[in-house]
Amino acid sequence: MTHSRLPADFLWGVATAGHQNEGDNTASDTWFLEHTSPSLFREPSGPACRGYEHWAADLDLVAGLGLNAFRFSVEWARVEPERGTVSTEALDHYERMVDGCLERGLAPVVTFSHFTAPHWFAAAGSWTAADAPARFAEQCDRVTARFGDRLACAVTLNEPNLEQLLQAGAKLPPEAERLKEDMLAAAARAAGSPGYGSANVIPAGRQEEFQEAFTRAHRAAREAVKARRADLPLGVSIALADEVAVPGGEERRDAKRAAVYGHWLREARHDDFIGVQNYERIVHGPDGEVLPDGERNGMGTVIEPASLAGAVRYAHEVAGVPVLVTEHGIQTADDTQRAAFIPAAVDALAAEIAAGTPVLGYCHWTLMDNFEWIFGYGAQLGLHEVDRTTFQRRPKPSAAAYADVVRRYRDGLPRGPRT
Repeated sequence: MTHSRLPADFLWGVATAGHQNEGDNTASDTWFLEHTSPSLFREPSGPACRGYEHWAADLDLVAGLGLNAFRFSVEWARVEPERGTVSTEALDHYERMVDGCLERGLAPVVTFSHFTAPHWFAAAGSWTAADAPARFAEQCDRVTARFGDRLACAVTLNEPNLEQLLQAGAKLPPEAERLKEDMLAAAARAAGSPGYGSANVIPAGRQEEFQEAFTRAHRAAREAVKARRADLPLGVSIALADEVAVPGGEERRDAKRAAVYGHWLREARHDDFIGVQNYERIVHGPDGEVLPDGERNGMGTVIEPASLAGAVRYAHEVAGVPVLVTEHGIQTADDTQRAAFIPAAVDALAAEIAAGTPVLGYCHWTLMDNFEWIFGYGAQLGLHEVDRTTFQRRPKPSAAAYADVVRRYRDGLPRGPRT
């Protein structure tokens, strides 16, 4: 049996994010919250993976896997560490990364905001401030002006619906919600501001307010980017579990879909693509979520490679635009699970594409184990491990497994044996 050939311009990539990978993002809101007492973050990000200095070698790793795309974020807090002060050095750095991608045959996929924002922005009302859309549009404009002509595509906001997904699935215990409120209050006091906000630390009672704010910011960013380069494919990426139902669970499934995904999938109808970020399948029964039998991932749900195809199908059905898989992966310390999971998930995705769902590309999360927000360095999703002392990157078996499945699809080779 051979692999179906995917479009010649299909993007095979990995995804990373600045704060999680670069290290010492000291002017950001997340850095401030990591050092607030109390803090929801298990540990501070510190040097992360020192990606800011090792970016060229990391791009060599990506190219060495035979990939043709690299997703990364431009850290607004580095570019504008203080209100109105723009760092030429930071813009130069990210421009070098873009050119470095192109030199290695990698299509640059840039995210304008991967959760983090400048500390000054968070202390001045964050995303719900009246001028937030204009401030974000300014940032997107300066980045697009500098190197937008060389980008393959762009993502405005990363997972603006993540907190809604976590709360809908009861992923965070009640004490975490209280700690979140206490941390933000302490941060406001430490910053000497009336309040403090952050894109991935949103109190339950402010979800609707932030959704409206993110929507305004996304639209302003889209207008700013398109004014610079009208043909640049642009979209928003959302966290999207594959929601399925057993008999009697359809109403619960549909209610969750409407609450967590509906708004952004409708908003994406005005974009060039919808970014899908999928990590799990959720099964709904008549009385709530059902946990099927089977091997589980680090998130506690059953490992289901077909979840990506299901999420992609649903996203396209509602949004009506092509899908870009901006993230997909598996949280596990057992890399044999990851090495088996990737080719199985890609096979299911390819079958979905063959059935007619338009997919622009696939970016695996992530290149290397990194800082996973409130979970610190305890959650492992990388194709490479990182020595926390020397910062040496070492490939895991899953890196070879991903490289192999990409090579087979690009060359139309026979499917290899499952191990």
